[in-house]
Amino acid sequence: MIDAGEFEAARPNLVAIGFRLLGSVHDAEDAVQTAWLRADGAVDVRNPGAWLTTVVTRICLDQLRARARRGELPLLAEDVPADALTADERYLQREQISRALLLVLDVLTPDQRVAYVLHEAFGLPFREIATVLGCTVDAAKQHASRARRRVAAATPPDTGEADRAVVDAFLTAASGGDVAAMVALMADDCVRSADPSLVPPGVPTTVRGARSVATETARFVDRIRAAVEVVVGGRTVRVIAPGGHPLARLEVRVEDGVVHRIVIARLQLETMVDLGF
Repeated sequence: MIDAGEFEAARPNLVAIGFRLLGSVHDAEDAVQTAWLRADGAVDVRNPGAWLTTVVTRICLDQLRARARRGELPLLAEDVPADALTADERYLQREQISRALLLVLDVLTPDQRVAYVLHEAFGLPFREIATVLGCTVDAAKQHASRARRRVAAATPPDTGEADRAVVDAFLTAASGGDVAAMVALMADDCVRSADPSLVPPGVPTTVRGARSVATETARFVDRIRAAVEVVVGGRTVRVIAPGGHPLARLEVRVEDGVVHRIVIARLQLETMVDLGF
């Protein structure tokens, strides 16, 4: 039997695994609590941490496989309850989890996701991963290998190009709400356009002029901070993903060394999946 002290000692690691597998703090905590209930009847447990890790992973794997059978796509940020989105964002920041990695994990197969997370993030040997997945060690290695290739394919190359440096500088200024720094990097006639569903009521979808665009952009600091670069269909894009949940595509267009246009567009998750993201 596993006592409460052993369970509490293992809990942070179990939640960390559950979050990376399910993409939700609430779902991860539910999985961990279910494992604790199952631990009540466990006998002859020599390694409580390993036993709990296996049980939590299997609970998460069952959920991932059920989602796949139902043909469910990952939730967009707009479909996640506000309190859950806040909890996910806080956990992501506190644990310094890669926002881009969470986006990619969401489009892996259940077995690929489990194999990748357990081996790459937590260092579990493939023998244990194979037991969890109910497959051979070689098959578990294949799942992890395919996941690594998809993660690598979604990682933007370090091109060091001049336009990208301008965009990075602009987003750094925007994430700090520095209007003056943003204006210095923009063309005088810069335009920001946004999908109506992505701005609050009463906020214009199109804003013109560097000062106006910078002032308006400063109102959305949290969203700018949640933007991450990924490769979709061979093209580098920026995805706004609070809590690791995709919300919108952010495009900053540069001409002659300054920002000329900013586009905030709705994200079509089906398209991202179809493109092999």
